Amino acid sequence: MRNFSLFLLLLFASSEAATALAPPPLPDGLQEQEKEKKKEAPALPAGLFGAAPPSLPPGLGGTEKKDKDPADTNGWANNFGINFTGFSEMRAGLRLQSDPYEKAASIGEARLQLSFEKEFTLGTATITADALFDPVLNSHHINLETGNGWLDLREASFLMRPASFVDVKIGRQILTWGTGDLLFINDLFPKDWNAFFIGRDTEYLKAPSDAVKLALFSDAANLDVIYTPRFDTDRFIDGQRLSYFNPALGGLAGQNAVINSARPDTWFVDDEWALRLYRGIGTAEIALYFYDGFWKSPAGQNPVSGLATFPRLRTYGASIRRPLFGGIAHLEAGFYDSLDDPSGDNPFVANSEFRLLAGFERELAPELTGTFQYYQERLAHYDAYLASLPSGLPVRDKTRHVLTTRLTKLAMNQTLTWSLFVYYSPSDKDGYVRPKISYKLTDAWQADIGANLFFGAEPDTFFRQFENNTNLFTSLRYSF
Repeated sequence: MRNFSLFLLLLFASSEAATALAPPPLPDGLQEQEKEKKKEAPALPAGLFGAAPPSLPPGLGGTEKKDKDPADTNGWANNFGINFTGFSEMRAGLRLQSDPYEKAASIGEARLQLSFEKEFTLGTATITADALFDPVLNSHHINLETGNGWLDLREASFLMRPASFVDVKIGRQILTWGTGDLLFINDLFPKDWNAFFIGRDTEYLKAPSDAVKLALFSDAANLDVIYTPRFDTDRFIDGQRLSYFNPALGGLAGQNAVINSARPDTWFVDDEWALRLYRGIGTAEIALYFYDGFWKSPAGQNPVSGLATFPRLRTYGASIRRPLFGGIAHLEAGFYDSLDDPSGDNPFVANSEFRLLAGFERELAPELTGTFQYYQERLAHYDAYLASLPSGLPVRDKTRHVLTTRLTKLAMNQTLTWSLFVYYSPSDKDGYVRPKISYKLTDAWQADIGANLFFGAEPDTFFRQFENNTNLFTSLRYSF
């Protein structure tokens, strides 16, 4: 896929010669919008450990077709038939308490995103890349898998429509499906948990995949088939930027105990398949899901080397989304079949799980929207898990419950947005609060301020382990 990204760069360089053969360029996102109208449900919000897609990054949605503006400032790009957009941003954050294993600054970066879209006779090529300076991590070596370094390639893809009923998209791309809001069950595409918890924009929760997506449309149903020739892991929390609970040490750790992992890394052997079959029935959209690959974050350990591992995983799921009581309700479920531990008695491999998510969203008052969700994880072989658990390690509950609430208030002619997202687990007795205020100074300038607040009773629970990472962040973005 990296070779394909280089091919796309060469393709753009030769765009002047190709322009004579290509139809007039469409505005940014128009072609994608027209396809999505035929095959997708309305845009869904984001998700967190098991069940739903986050909002797509800016520029992936559609716009109405317009005549070319003579005063367009992207004149050089239009001369080559290229749609060009992007933004520049300064973002800073500070921990609100001392963390002996991490820096006081949670984030401090300057970012420039450039996105190019060029239409050819055979299809549309897109490249989106972020250049950033990040003194907090203090590592400028490029690693496109982890997102570290001064360059993060968000997309390098080529979209074709060989027939009216099929789309093919090849290359690096952002993938998402499911029904939840910042909760994921059947969305087994890579996430960037570090970006989410240090205060980057929510769009960066979704990490890119190097994949081939085949979308088939029919009156009976639509089918998405996604093949990833080499496993794409989550950009998981490993201690470099965020401290976490380390069971081996019996306490919190960070840069003193960075997690080393053995990632499945062989092309066309350590691959992934993801399928979604969906259709509308009346006002409802129903979907069936299948995934065959690996746990996306480390879910095992090699007892000899001590390296964290990604055991084999196969999932089966379903969802429904429909209008209800003046709002939108959704229900999603999935079974996580841990193939390397079918009986649940291997203490070095994660147990199989059932996962469930139910949610409801509606307007509570003018310019005020609320979303409420219930999420559950249930271990499949709990007795075997207890019998095999080594002495001294924390014991998981058989069932974990999580409640979420999102409130969004628009004010000042929708230039000011107040938002609050709250997670609370009554079983773990911990939680996570994410308040944020966004203000559009002009059509191009936007300022944000927000926080990531973690709390809980026991240091080994999911949210409480990040308590020392509680931070306040702010940003200023100029879009063009």
